[in-house]
Amino acid sequence: MTTAGDAEASGAARRPFPASVACGADDVPAIDVVDVVKDYPGTKALRGVSLRLAHGELFGLVGPDGAGKTTLLRTLAGLLRLSGGQVRIDGIDVQTDPAAAKERIGYMSQRFSLSETLTVAENLLYVSEVWHVPHAERRQRMRRLLEFSRLAPFQDRQTRNLSGGMKQKLSLCVSLVHQPRILLLDEPTIGVDPISRRDFWLILYDLLAAGSTILLSTPYMDEAERCGRVGFLLDGQLIACGPPAELRASLGTVVLDLHCGDSRAARATLRHIGGLGDAVCFGEHLHVAMPRAGADVTGLVEAVRAAGVELRGWKVREPSLEDVFLAYTRRGRETEARA
Repeated sequence: MTTAGDAEASGAARRPFPASVACGADDVPAIDVVDVVKDYPGTKALRGVSLRLAHGELFGLVGPDGAGKTTLLRTLAGLLRLSGGQVRIDGIDVQTDPAAAKERIGYMSQRFSLSETLTVAENLLYVSEVWHVPHAERRQRMRRLLEFSRLAPFQDRQTRNLSGGMKQKLSLCVSLVHQPRILLLDEPTIGVDPISRRDFWLILYDLLAAGSTILLSTPYMDEAERCGRVGFLLDGQLIACGPPAELRASLGTVVLDLHCGDSRAARATLRHIGGLGDAVCFGEHLHVAMPRAGADVTGLVEAVRAAGVELRGWKVREPSLEDVFLAYTRRGRETEARA
């Protein structure tokens, strides 16, 4: 039988650094972003983004391609100079003292950037030297990271021979070798198989249990649902931010899920029926926004049928985070068009 003490000891052995290490003063945010602007020639990548993360928080950043997610993470990591605003990492201004800020950050980019010809262990050793990890601690940290990521059996394998999921785990290990307390992960599970994605998230949960702060961008709404808070980024602006449950409630609507023979044709037909809001196609299903209170659901369904829509079934449910994201994105586009 496994006792609670055994489980705790097992979990501690897998963690890359002790859970008891202090994360900073409670009144100092782990990440503090104030009116950040980043301009490129001919375009504004970030337009007045403000965001604050507490220590120990898991924050998900969601947005379409080109929304500015990677640019924001790179500015937080001190890899891009700001055009305006301020970023503080654990109270340290990234622009005025980038070296001190970077010591507190583990940054994992979208693109795999480690040497393909070195082994797993050699890559970890090389990055340890870059970060000036004391010689007496290098092997211990490497062993802990390899066990923590389940890469120990593959430490002598050349990196080019690793699977995509293993490469992502190695990238995470490399970002942890100097024991940062704040992690910036840019779409860390993109292109990874479902099993490796699950393993990666188990690792992230262990990091959270050890006191880490994690800000990650993700294209997967099921991953965003796992975060304590989520931010929607659109055209360089943060258009919504909050816990997933609060974001869902903020719409003031529920979803009428219609299973249709032809969802696209049904969507065109529903534009002429009063009492229904925006409709989005999901395969054979049509998700229609409907007021949370006061709607005559049965009457609306009958109106849909009377309009000639072939219904194979229907139900009313709470909006998913994807429904919320699409609604906020549509509102953002409409607001910008009117401006």
